[in-house]
Amino acid sequence: MSIAAEKKIVINGYKHTLFESGSLSKEELLKTSNQFFEHLDKRRSVRDFSDREVSKKAIENIIKSASTAPSGAHKQPWTFCAISNSELKSKIREAAEVEEQENYSGRMSESWLRDLAPLGTTMEKPFLEEAPWLIVVFKKVYQLDETGAKHNNYYVNESVGIACGMLITAIHNAGLVTLTHTPSPMNFLNKVLERPSNERAYLLLPVGYAKDPAYVPDIERKELDEVSQFYE
Repeated sequence: MSIAAEKKIVINGYKHTLFESGSLSKEELLKTSNQFFEHLDKRRSVRDFSDREVSKKAIENIIKSASTAPSGAHKQPWTFCAISNSELKSKIREAAEVEEQENYSGRMSESWLRDLAPLGTTMEKPFLEEAPWLIVVFKKVYQLDETGAKHNNYYVNESVGIACGMLITAIHNAGLVTLTHTPSPMNFLNKVLERPSNERAYLLLPVGYAKDPAYVPDIERKELDEVSQFYE
């Protein structure tokens, strides 16, 4: 990088700031990338939560990390609702289990239920009350300004999906555990949390420490050659 590079310039009439990032040597790059993989490879979906307290500040840091995600036209079309209130968590669990009862008793196909069997899931969702925090991610299908006027958002599902991946990574990096919960339909979350008309529930994540002991399904991830194709 040139020493004379300006910190800020104008491109097409808009301010741009100099991107500054330290680069790693080839050896450091390989070491760091492998360490990060090994760290993430320990991540598991956990359904058994401890009642150990997690500070609000930690949750704030996790949400801030997720909100660094890229988004279409930088619209950042997401809202992260963090819930520790026990009454609200109970309402969410009650409503979620109503939908899950419908799913397990009729909405899900036999093949779907067979595929879920190794995971040990049921319509009962005690973790929605046991976890110290719930984070509900809402996507903003459009923006509402202070006058109530609508403005477009772009690539909303893609943008929010990326942010959710970064949210899960931030939770794991903090030494906490979570579970991707997607009760369907999820409209009850808008009602319970009184969200505005431009938001749709996207994902629900209980967040906390794993119970001691906690057990997870003995399953394996696909190998690299099963999930990738290199063109060299």
